[in-house]
Amino acid sequence: MANILITGVNRGIGAALHQAASANGHHVIGTTRDGRNGTISLELSDPAAVADQLRELPQIDVLINNAGIIGPKSDRQSPLSMDWGGMSETFAINTIAPLAVAQAALPALRKSERPRILTISSQMASFATPKSNQIAYRASKAAVNKVMQGLAVELEPEGIPVVVINPGWVRTDMGGTGADEDPNDVAQGILAIMERLTIEDTGKFLRFTGEEFPY
Repeated sequence: MANILITGVNRGIGAALHQAASANGHHVIGTTRDGRNGTISLELSDPAAVADQLRELPQIDVLINNAGIIGPKSDRQSPLSMDWGGMSETFAINTIAPLAVAQAALPALRKSERPRILTISSQMASFATPKSNQIAYRASKAAVNKVMQGLAVELEPEGIPVVVINPGWVRTDMGGTGADEDPNDVAQGILAIMERLTIEDTGKFLRFTGEEFPY
């Protein structure tokens, strides 16, 4: 059984991951913004605070970067009409924070015999789907893919695999009730990837069902 750090466990995919991992016998360390229900309080908009708040982590085997935001209102998230403050916040949470968390968690991961890092991205990040709506969100997820690809290169000599996951369009507060995927099914798929992840997979963009997805 693994010790798993999961960010953003208060709702959506994060909550489903917390529940599924715990049910499977794993020990979960969850983070939320307010630190309720035994979670770590983590202010993702401040990389220095992330490092401080995760300084005393025990050994962990897996980091799952899940926390994220959709960004500004849709009519202010276009290449022709952008809420600049909202775009900056979206990049801070969706792109910068996962790297800050990974860096802060590395000492705890290095204590593990089989460390792994997974970051939840989005199908909307793919350059294979050229769309302009919700562009701050799309761009922030494309950017985190590149950041994690770089981290994969840096950590490959240590044998620490790093992958990004496309969870599909999920029925959460962010995805809405009309979305295709059930969060519990997505959580089980992500955990299955976690279980079989090896260094041969590092740097890949994977769908939650396990297939590679185009960057």
